[in-house]
Amino acid sequence: MSPATPKMKLYTNHGCPWAHRAHIVLSELQLPFEEEIIDLSTPRTPEYLKVNPRGLVPSLEMDGEILTESAIISNFLADAFPSHLIPTSNSPGGALLRARIAFFVDTFISKVNSSFFKTMFAKTDDDVEAAVGEYVDAVVKEIEPLLGNAAPFFNGSDKLTQAEVLTGSFVLRLFTLPKHDILPEHILSDLSAKAPNFYRWGQAVSTHPSVTSIYDEELIAARTKERVAKLRAA
Repeated sequence: MSPATPKMKLYTNHGCPWAHRAHIVLSELQLPFEEEIIDLSTPRTPEYLKVNPRGLVPSLEMDGEILTESAIISNFLADAFPSHLIPTSNSPGGALLRARIAFFVDTFISKVNSSFFKTMFAKTDDDVEAAVGEYVDAVVKEIEPLLGNAAPFFNGSDKLTQAEVLTGSFVLRLFTLPKHDILPEHILSDLSAKAPNFYRWGQAVSTHPSVTSIYDEELIAARTKERVAKLRAA
């Protein structure tokens, strides 16, 4: 480890899409870190609650300081270790691009992502189809116009940006779970037809090594099916 690189420990769970964000940024920045897996299926230990009283993942410990919340951790790392992910605010055009990335991520999470989870965990087939339509319509209205110059990543970049760091784990699930009958397969064909910018961008994001590195597709699909079955049986 370089003397200039602080020692880092990431408390995480590889099945959590929010914690996944921290893995994407750490991979892109090529930063060494220690990892501790937190079991999210059981009550948190007293030791972990001292690290993060909310009991959530991820948490990052660095040189004795602790940060929590996936976006805060991811943005902190991108700022602390400047790279291709996001420009510094005082670089030419940097503040504007940072604002555009922030707007893209906020729009994706606040306007689109809730429909994605509705689609996965709807109780009836009719509810699933309604949620799929809601999701596709939201992508077409809110996200498609923001990806007109993606090449293949946000704002014409040929490398991942912070926009992909903060949305990639959800895009990955969108593009992989339909093959496991967790989402209707036509969600992808609908997006390809109605939101071609988004679809091309999503294909690039969902196959990028930094996005897929911790993703155990078969395990996540199996666990998601279990959750869906329990919800529908309730």
